[in-house]
Amino acid sequence: MTNRIYKIDIDDTGLAAPTPAIEQERNVAVFDLLEENQFILPARGDVPPPEGPYHLQLSIRERRLVFDISTEAGQKAGEFHLSLGPFRQVVKDYFSICESYFEAVKKLPPAQIEAIDMGRRGIHDEGARILEERLLGKAEIDHGTARRLFTLICVLHWG
Repeated sequence: MTNRIYKIDIDDTGLAAPTPAIEQERNVAVFDLLEENQFILPARGDVPPPEGPYHLQLSIRERRLVFDISTEAGQKAGEFHLSLGPFRQVVKDYFSICESYFEAVKKLPPAQIEAIDMGRRGIHDEGARILEERLLGKAEIDHGTARRLFTLICVLHWG
């Protein structure tokens, strides 16, 4: 399948070293993303995009989230920069509820843990929805791909 990401690199140069929990989240998100994703680049006017699969390099440069996309053959397929502003609050909320979740797992009964986890998933879905909106006209992704990419955005925000 050509409309997918086959490789992802995260440039965390200059960011704080991730905690073991953050590193685990990152590894799981990358693994899941590479297993199943949808990533379609639109035509630019009459020019069709280079055919995938794609190599995605994610980074933060000058306080912007950068998607640098190339083909398997190394051909530049696109680059776009997204403001981090729309993500700030949802990332903050996500980290906060994740902290609550990890604490709850240690000492609360399953019903309370499940309630916190539902909230965590809701915030995660909100982050994915924001990403889907921000990518309109730049790349078409499915919700599962958006969720996994949102996790990686959170990892980059960690720094």
